[in-house]
Order: sequence, then structure tokens, then C-alpha cells
Amino acid sequence: MAWDLADPDRYNAFLGPLLVRVDDGVARVRMTPEHKHSNLGDNVHGGALLGFMDVALFAAARAFGSLGAGRAVTLDLSSQFIAGGKVGEPLEARIELLRETGRMLFLRGLIVQDSIGTVASFSGTLRKSSGAAG
Repeated sequence: MAWDLADPDRYNAFLGPLLVRVDDGVARVRMTPEHKHSNLGDNVHGGALLGFMDVALFAAARAFGSLGAGRAVTLDLSSQFIAGGKVGEPLEARIELLRETGRMLFLRGLIVQDSIGTVASFSGTLRKSSGAAG
């Protein structure tokens, strides 16, 4: 499925359209970084990667059916940068749902590129609002 924010003035729109699917219990969220996502070293900027991680957690949670209507918030996001990402080559976040409780989602993932391998690893916790249960 495609996740393309209808309001281009929202923060999430800076990533561009995302492609999302679930294969064998792993959510795969894909974006293609552009020049606007680059740092002065012509790699994907760490801030863009962090933004992608955060948004990918929500895209994955929705793809898993864990978030429906309503709001949710990021409680924590831990990341490890492993290699520089290339601009113009798709980045894919591969995310697992480790545990879901009534109000919490615990997830972890890797960001990979075909030509590089693992670019970053991350884990995060989302808190669902009372109306966000799927």
C-alpha cells in the first residue's frame, strides 16, 4: 500500500510517498531519498534517517493492524547509525512488532539499501490513545 500524506505542509510529507507491505510478519516501509535529504557529505542526513525511522514505526503499526483510527505518540526511539545511506537509492525499513499491550507497541527494525546493506538499526515504543486500538 502507498502512504502519501495528503497535506504537503505537514512534517511527515518531507519524506515523500512511502510504500508499505507486510511479508512474513515483517513490515517493509520504503522511501527514496532525494537531494533534500542529503548532508554535506552527499549521504542521507542522519536527521532524515531519524525522521524516516519514526514515521516508519507508525506505517508498520498500521500495516500490522495495531493502529486504527485515533492518535498515537512515540515514547522512545533508539538508533544506531551503521553506514552512510546513498541518495537516489531506495531505503527500506524492515520492522518487527516485538510486543503489543493494550496501550503500547514495542518495535524494532533495520534500515537497509541494496548496494550497502544495513544503514541503521533502531527500536521504538509507541503509545496508543484510547481510540487508537485496531
